[in-house]
Amino acid sequence: MGTTQLASVPEPKYQHLKTVIGEALDSDFAVGEILPNERELAARFGVARATLRQALEQLELEGRLQRRRGVGTTVAPPRVGVDVSTTQHAWPGVGDEAWQSLDSATDVAPAAVARVLESGAEERVHIVRRLRVSQGQPVAAELLYVPAGSVPGLSAIDAPAGPARARAVLRELQHLALDGQDRAVELGSARADDAKELDRLPGSPVLVVTTRYLSGGRTAAVSVATYRADTCRLTFGDSVDLVMAS
Repeated sequence: MGTTQLASVPEPKYQHLKTVIGEALDSDFAVGEILPNERELAARFGVARATLRQALEQLELEGRLQRRRGVGTTVAPPRVGVDVSTTQHAWPGVGDEAWQSLDSATDVAPAAVARVLESGAEERVHIVRRLRVSQGQPVAAELLYVPAGSVPGLSAIDAPAGPARARAVLRELQHLALDGQDRAVELGSARADDAKELDRLPGSPVLVVTTRYLSGGRTAAVSVATYRADTCRLTFGDSVDLVMAS
């Protein structure tokens, strides 16, 4: 990283500094590389540490940097594309190797999910827990709610819990003909459970993607996936591979 001193500029100093550091990230640093500490960076650019922190915070919000506990500030990998179109129809577990199946249990679905599933308030459903990993880091956590009627063959499978049970639920679900799906996206705050799985602080900004899978004229499953807002970007069908310059 260069030692360019900041000249007098009309924009706020931290905004100009953000631009200078962003250019250096593109040319001088690799993904995952640790930045020098704040004292060194402030000295190189001739700014107060408060100004430096503002610039680093902006770069973190834009997904260019990540602050990792016990590690420091590192260069973030490219944002993960989250396809929110409904043009591609596939059951969970089909062609999405980035997702890791963690566990499956039976429990009562939250009231909002139960209404979409048109299940009774006390009706138990299969709940599959999955984690999406990119560049070795968790970027999304998913809860998939599957009524027993969608996977009638599951009772014959001897896998009471764990990843094997989760994969069994996904396989059984794929036996159904998928008629379509619809999807909703909203900005939210990470709950304690999601924050722990995603290595974020509770209350950190997240994108919540809710997907309803349709089969035989009814809702066969509902997915609620929580994505880290600092590592993901929304894409729409053919724009999945479009990368915008910084």
